[in-house]
Amino acid sequence: MLAAVYHGPNDLRVENVPKPSIGKDELLVKVLSASICGTDLRIYHGNHRMYTPDTVRIPGHEVVGNIAQIGEDVSGFSLGQRVFCAPNTGCGHCLQCISGNNNLCASYDAIGVTSDGGFAEYVRIPANSVRQGNIIPVSEDVDPAVAALMEPFACVLRGQNALNMKPGEIVLIIGAGPIGVMHMKLAKARGAGRVIVSEPAPDRAAQAKSMGADRVVDPTKEDLKNVLAQESQGHGADVIIVAAPVHAAQEASLDLAAIGGRINFFGGLPKDRPTINFDSNLVHYKELMITATTACSTADCWQAAQIVNAGLVDLSDLVSQRFPLSEALAAFTAAEDRKSLKIVLEP
Repeated sequence: MLAAVYHGPNDLRVENVPKPSIGKDELLVKVLSASICGTDLRIYHGNHRMYTPDTVRIPGHEVVGNIAQIGEDVSGFSLGQRVFCAPNTGCGHCLQCISGNNNLCASYDAIGVTSDGGFAEYVRIPANSVRQGNIIPVSEDVDPAVAALMEPFACVLRGQNALNMKPGEIVLIIGAGPIGVMHMKLAKARGAGRVIVSEPAPDRAAQAKSMGADRVVDPTKEDLKNVLAQESQGHGADVIIVAAPVHAAQEASLDLAAIGGRINFFGGLPKDRPTINFDSNLVHYKELMITATTACSTADCWQAAQIVNAGLVDLSDLVSQRFPLSEALAAFTAAEDRKSLKIVLEP
């Protein structure tokens, strides 16, 4: 079968590899769509801890396909069934796993991260993924390229679930990349009173406006605090989602928040510069709540799939370009140009 295989930093090769064989408690999925995300780009450049220098592996963890083979001990699935593969599995018995946070398990595994992933014609679904409920039905009415976005959408959902967002609130989203746009769409669907997006890049700002932002601000040209005062009768933002890994954005969010505001640091900072400076009195006297979320649990993926399957949030306009698997290198180049939102490989 054809696959895009990681052989080292900046060395991704499209090549023929053996079709995976499965065990009696596993599944084989024929990949229809697999989207590229920031984690895949870090992997490609050799900046992921699970890809050591001698790793040879197929990346891709945002995967949708049809079940092509069912292990003899597996039940509850049918051949040809369309499914989304929630990537993360845990050990199943630690405190995080039994609390529903398998994405935080110290011994986690993930398709496309610790085992071969979806940038291939077929992907093997390990027994743990089958047992732990990671294989989630996808409606035939949903474009597979859109369904592949269920995984990043689940990450967004996890972030917002931590914020106790209420209808009518003023929401500020800092960053209008694919994650920021998903946050915007979900906040609108949840009944946000106004969704304001801060984004300096003209192309991304225009995309955010066309996709439903109530106001888009270029923070290099407008005073974001003044804009929020205009939009909120002087109170500030009830909810702030920092969807860009920028030190200044995290630091500024405390000043931009309303009294009793909630903030989510969604994007992690560079590991060589992980600290920020902020006024802790703002947290204290404004009674702010600062949260952070990373990746998504299997439960988050099920909830995200329910929303997308039901058509409650339309993610179709995030699919900027589609590439055949044979053009994986061109797809990765497109994913790095900051003009596209989501790039999808279609084997």
